[in-house]
Amino acid sequence: MLPRLHSKTDVDPVVSSYLSALEAKGFSGDIETQYSSRLAVATDNSVYQQLPQAVVHPKTTQDVVLLGKIGSLPEFERVTFSPRGGGTGTNGQSLTKGIVVDLSRHMNKILEVNAQEGWVRVQTGVIKDQLNDAVRPYGYFFSPDLSTSNRATVGGMINTDASGQGSLKYGKTSDHVLSLQAVFADGSMLESDSFEIDSGDQSCAANAASVTEAVCREFRPQIEAKFPPLNRFLTGYDLKNAITEHDEFNLTRVLCGAEGSLAFITEAKLNLTPIPDARTLVNVKYDTFDSALRNAPLMVEAQALSVETVDSKVLNLAKQDIVWHTVSDLLTDVPGKEMLGINMVEFAGSNPEQVASQVEVLINKLDQQIEQGQSGIIGYQVCNDLVGINRIYNMRKKAVGLLGAAKGKAKPVAFAEDTCVPPENLADFIGEFRELLDKQNLNYGMFGHVDAGVLHVRPALDLCDPMQEQLMHEISDQVVQLVAKYGGLMWGEHGKGFRSEYGPEFFGEELFTQLRRVKAAFDPLNKMNPGKICTPLDSQAELVKVTDTKRGYYDRQIEVKVRDSFKAAMECNGNGLCFNYDTSSPMCPSMKVTADRRQSPKGRAGLVREWLRQLSEQGVDILDVEQESLHKSATIKEMIERVRNSLNKRHEYDFSHEVYDAMNGCLACKACASQCPIKVDVPSFRSRFLNAYYSRYQRPIKDYLVANIETLLPVMGAVPQVTNAVLKQGWVQSLTEKTVGYIDAPLLSVPTLKQRSEAYELFDLQRLNAVSPSERDNYVLIVQDPFTSYYDADVVEDFCLLVKKLGKTPVMLPFKPNGKAQHIKGFLRQFAKGAKNTAAFLETVASLGIPMVGVDPALVLCYRDEYNEILGESRGDFDVLTAHEWFVPRLEQFDSHLEQVEQRGSNEEPWYLFAHCTEKTKLPNAEKEWGAIFTHFGAVLNTVPVGCCGMAGTFGHESDKLQMSKDIYGLSWKGNLDSLPKERCLVTGYSCRSQVKRFEGTITLHPVQALLKHLA
Repeated sequence: MLPRLHSKTDVDPVVSSYLSALEAKGFSGDIETQYSSRLAVATDNSVYQQLPQAVVHPKTTQDVVLLGKIGSLPEFERVTFSPRGGGTGTNGQSLTKGIVVDLSRHMNKILEVNAQEGWVRVQTGVIKDQLNDAVRPYGYFFSPDLSTSNRATVGGMINTDASGQGSLKYGKTSDHVLSLQAVFADGSMLESDSFEIDSGDQSCAANAASVTEAVCREFRPQIEAKFPPLNRFLTGYDLKNAITEHDEFNLTRVLCGAEGSLAFITEAKLNLTPIPDARTLVNVKYDTFDSALRNAPLMVEAQALSVETVDSKVLNLAKQDIVWHTVSDLLTDVPGKEMLGINMVEFAGSNPEQVASQVEVLINKLDQQIEQGQSGIIGYQVCNDLVGINRIYNMRKKAVGLLGAAKGKAKPVAFAEDTCVPPENLADFIGEFRELLDKQNLNYGMFGHVDAGVLHVRPALDLCDPMQEQLMHEISDQVVQLVAKYGGLMWGEHGKGFRSEYGPEFFGEELFTQLRRVKAAFDPLNKMNPGKICTPLDSQAELVKVTDTKRGYYDRQIEVKVRDSFKAAMECNGNGLCFNYDTSSPMCPSMKVTADRRQSPKGRAGLVREWLRQLSEQGVDILDVEQESLHKSATIKEMIERVRNSLNKRHEYDFSHEVYDAMNGCLACKACASQCPIKVDVPSFRSRFLNAYYSRYQRPIKDYLVANIETLLPVMGAVPQVTNAVLKQGWVQSLTEKTVGYIDAPLLSVPTLKQRSEAYELFDLQRLNAVSPSERDNYVLIVQDPFTSYYDADVVEDFCLLVKKLGKTPVMLPFKPNGKAQHIKGFLRQFAKGAKNTAAFLETVASLGIPMVGVDPALVLCYRDEYNEILGESRGDFDVLTAHEWFVPRLEQFDSHLEQVEQRGSNEEPWYLFAHCTEKTKLPNAEKEWGAIFTHFGAVLNTVPVGCCGMAGTFGHESDKLQMSKDIYGLSWKGNLDSLPKERCLVTGYSCRSQVKRFEGTITLHPVQALLKHLA
């Protein structure tokens, strides 16, 4: 039985008192002190881990002012803050032992767009892609381009002075900041566009401005001499650019890149860049990565907007990822050559003729070099299509995450991944960098912005090994020396964070003292992100260090065999793609509607890691607990104890409850299992957690209903009219909701699938065995699933009629439980038993050599995914196809059975495909293949980009999930359905059709039904 995990890290009483005072004074945001909330922001995309005292989510600037004003009271002097946005920092910039102030949940509004003057005013919790979506209709975009643009906030970009691709032309974030609204640690406010220094003003803002200007002017020669002439972020306090070319002082430059160590940035006025009218991407392929680097200056000379590079390591990882199917035709292999590096060269501008001319000049040079066998170029491809260009960049943006998916215990680690040297030194610098890493026999991948001399490299290390952690520290020190040798920076793009300890050495005592003087003027009590960038002058506080506590310190406390078993949770590297702003992206629906980091794959993985650590701390082997639950039924005594434990939940703390709350919000849609670059598979470890959790606590009744639905349905289906009549009764619905927690139960199909037997033949193994092998291809075995067979029999019947129409004979296999619902709810013993029986039956049937096909993608994919997971090698050798997988290789066969296929329906209005989220993430070509099928038969099918519908099996029928289900449906499904003719909308998933029927009162068709109509 699972033990109670009752040890917890208490909140500092002073912080608790501060939070109470904050609430009493009218703080309108959210205040979270639960261990799970604190854990969710104890990590970012770096190797570090720091548990904060609390997390607060202000709703207004006044809330932020209140944080400072109350925090400045003498009794709260030791209360400190760290602003946080998307949490995508690679160097621990937002990690703190104080209070995390997360501006992303509520302060994410676009306040004003001035198209005439080309600027926008936003709250700083706005996500970069969200901002671009808002200003795109005006013909503008916010140009600093990050690989994390779909989850990074504007506040985070300002605080690290982010740049990214195209920075040579577009500049850094600070180049686009017109003014800022900032709140100081004492609660005083600054509006930088209207701020003027008054000699009599004694405010913190006035003091900070006057001191900083004095430093910038008094130490101008030292600043000019020390700051290298690079197009990248430097100190954290941009003293060089704070004095403009017109000799004016610009305080916003000092706040940009300060990593939240000077003030909270609550609003920003940003200038916008016109969207270029013409864009062309030239993908140049090389035989070595070194060739790509050394050839890059040619691209820069050709006046390219940007030159991005990727090495073979990243390319090969991309080829193994879901992202590759989108770019494979844009980065084809060169026959007889191995592609070991690419340069992605973009030209863009307002004059299409000029862009075309620039491209032509480059291509002529490339052709000449290829002909002469120079520069290691083996080929190139030109892409003028905006969709294709974006696909290439999406692959490049995913590169960081892809590196994290490398096999083995050693994982690419961010600690020296944004070095920057003058571009002319880059190739030589990388040569020495490679030597440094090769001496240690380390694996690594490289990519970066070669036009700006920025290199992204992450050596693979196992930080659960203390010796490897020590090696990381040594390499870090060596890289600092190496970049100094080549006139560059250790922190060229991703900020300092825990690398702040290198600041004094880089700047020297005189200049670093002045940085401390600036810090003291802004934040004399060291309350703002203490330890980052520098400490206040005359303070005894210390800087954070590269050697500070890392996630590996906690992970190594977990048994190795447990770590290996729970890889799906352990290997999350915090890249945060699961925070994706895009509502049409399948991952992660619960995070999208709650804005709660716990309700995300990253949050859930972090909670499970801590759960496993606490179990190990108590000497409990979770694998033994699992084995016991899988092979032994609970005794009466154990069942009584579960009930008693459940009753004690109200007054007995158990960390497992906090983990459960996070898992309970997961829809088990499986998008994370393929969309996440690390393949963090939450439904996999969620089911294992639930299985263990309910070895100690009593399950709710609704779980037993869901788990046994496949046993109940055949019984209910024997008398469908009676069952439906009972389910329609208001008192039954009310009783079911109040006692079971189940709502909107669907009605059974009438007539039943069994009563529609004219559409198919019944399965007879002996008779089919007698059919000659050559004739068996004329048969199709229909694999039933519980939901379409009993609730949506029209779909199965129409598929059978379509199969007949295409000249094949449909044969209905007897109903066998699939078990997916049991897996979702963590009934692993029952699921394993049922899966074993069904797999054995399907393996026997597979010996016939007749294709087996199911119409619901999620249930079909369960045979490949969850069955493999629970049964391993004992699963057997069989394959069940989705409908589209059966169609695609047989399209030419069907033509002989149809008359005038080519002419049929060529002018009819299009159909619109809403694909199941599990289907399109596990089978990334599904939508494209459905389109090809419809095209073959003379019909038009347009894919509608949607995420999860919010039903997810039985999730949407649970009364405590109803609002979340409805909110998720509203993200992408409702708006698209409202804008299209619903009778032409096709939905592949049963649960999705059920959701549409519930909220729209409309019955939508499966694609096979549309094809049947089309061919009728």
